[in-house]
Amino acid sequence: MIWFVGAGPGDPELITVRGRRLLEEADVVVYAGSLVPKAVLTWTRDGCELHDSASMTLGEQVEVMTEAHAAGKAVVRLHTGDPSLYGAIGEQMRALRERDVEFAVVPGVSSFVAAAAALPCELTAPGVSQTVIITRQPGRTPVPAGQEIAGLAAHGATMAIFLSAGDLSGTVAELRRHYEGHTAAAVVQRASWPEQLVLRGTLETIAAQAEAAGVDRTAMVLVGDALRGEGAASLLYDPGFTHGYRRPEGSADAVGEAGDDGGRTPA
Repeated sequence: MIWFVGAGPGDPELITVRGRRLLEEADVVVYAGSLVPKAVLTWTRDGCELHDSASMTLGEQVEVMTEAHAAGKAVVRLHTGDPSLYGAIGEQMRALRERDVEFAVVPGVSSFVAAAAALPCELTAPGVSQTVIITRQPGRTPVPAGQEIAGLAAHGATMAIFLSAGDLSGTVAELRRHYEGHTAAAVVQRASWPEQLVLRGTLETIAAQAEAAGVDRTAMVLVGDALRGEGAASLLYDPGFTHGYRRPEGSADAVGEAGDDGGRTPA
């Protein structure tokens, strides 16, 4: 099996338990050296074969993985954050399917949720935003028509903007076509790393704040008034709100609470 593993946002303790176990058991690890902190690689055992993908082509990566797989070795392809977001794993998986090589994916903690934790804030707030839009500015990888930031901003939702700190002024200009200047904004550089930097402001101030701090890459941009921590309280814990595990206040048969995914979790 070849495992695509999300390393998390930076802090080596934010990798999943499964991801750590697979790293500990791996014979070969291909890792994104420009993004994955060296500290995460401390989970690998002595003798593990390490390949930094920063200088490798797609073909070279696939060759290393398939050769190790054919030799019966345990292989981990280690990506930063969660591999399903801007992880470039799609083309790797297609290449492995063409070779009939089995693989699986282990999710990871994404940098946008690590950035929210750094603030800290809830990205969804009743009466403010119940939607989070994950997007990026176009660069060498274009953005499909209809998915430009200015258009997405029309929804007024919370936005988590990847890979766009290098042109924050341009990003803000697009956002201001729909958001007011006083809308809350934040930039979190290297979320969860030892050198983490958190900047809080508004769309009127955040670009200047980031420029003054020298932020130009490896930073997450969060936008929306949910970042203020304001808004109505959730009905979930309202004394008058009932569900399958809780009766009205004063009832003797309340036994649990609803989960954030709409499921139910015993108390």
